Amino acid sequence: MSVPALDRPAIDHLVIAARSLSEGAAWLEDRLGVHLAPGGEHPTFGTHNRLLSLGEAYLEVIAVNPDAPAPTRPRWFGLDTPAVQERLKRGPALIHWVARTPQPPLAAQGEVLALTRGRYVWTLTVPQDGSLPLGGALPSLIAWQGDSPAATLPDVGVRLRSLELMTPQPEQLREALTGLKLVELVTVHQAPETRLQAVLDMPNGEVVLA
Repeated sequence: MSVPALDRPAIDHLVIAARSLSEGAAWLEDRLGVHLAPGGEHPTFGTHNRLLSLGEAYLEVIAVNPDAPAPTRPRWFGLDTPAVQERLKRGPALIHWVARTPQPPLAAQGEVLALTRGRYVWTLTVPQDGSLPLGGALPSLIAWQGDSPAATLPDVGVRLRSLELMTPQPEQLREALTGLKLVELVTVHQAPETRLQAVLDMPNGEVVLA
């Protein structure tokens, strides 16, 4: 498996949220026909996850950890917001994406937090209220210190072909992505509401996640 190049902007990972980790993992494994790798817990936010390699990127299934103490701040990725909670009543969903940057993220994109999970060490932009930037279409920014999961997860032959961002604010999104040197990595569409769609290449065809 190729090792992610950390010296250029890139899609780091996709975020699929679910009401429970078991629900999210079962939904994705059923759709893709592959098993997710173990992830871990995030004490700062009271969440836990499972992971899947996409080659130079990866996919994260995340949910509130019912066994963890309540966090002292809003959970990331909008998991505490009514909009995301209402969306997840219809099932797991691709709600956000995270972009990798060669330099530490700037506070202009959100509060910059230093985080760890096992062997992994990174900084990530997280709005103080836990909300999703532009409804999830504008990525959180991450910078890894050492390996990322994309470099260590087992390769099961799944690849990200494309990521499409539907938003009521396409010009604002394109302007922000241009400033971050990320606009060429995705396709932006005008739509009545924000929605993300990823096309994955599988060994036996393609799968669309939304």
